[in-house]
Amino acid sequence: TRETVADILERSLETVIREWMVRVEKEPELTTIPLSFDDRTGHLPQLLRDVIVRLRLDDGTRAPISEAASHHGDLRAKQGYTVAMAVEESRLLQVSIFTILHRSQEHLEFSRVLPAVVTIADEVDAQLKQQMLRFIAADASKAARAIKVVKTA
Repeated sequence: TRETVADILERSLETVIREWMVRVEKEPELTTIPLSFDDRTGHLPQLLRDVIVRLRLDDGTRAPISEAASHHGDLRAKQGYTVAMAVEESRLLQVSIFTILHRSQEHLEFSRVLPAVVTIADEVDAQLKQQMLRFIAADASKAARAIKVVKTA
């Protein structure tokens, strides 16, 4: 029986997360910040649900901004991540999603896969943009505090 990409991702949520974690653990840059499994992956269920919601939207419907991505950006900035590390995590998420879809290709209607891949890439990149906006805001806040400290010294 044929399934939609959204259905497969919904059914495979935990598998995508495990696939992502295996990839993250192979990246020395990402593992320089020691985090538990839950701390490293806690954001993924909601980010993936946001991708699934986006896949199910009617064509032409404006996608909502992912609040989970904004919160994730704040969290990673506090955890000491660099922009490059956040970008790498996002890249690995896309690779993990596409790997799971490839493994499930016999259940997919081929003509619907490419548009879904475009939507997934667009959504994950939009989430990354939200994270980067929070990184920038965190950096601006740190700079303002540093200036304040210098002025009062």
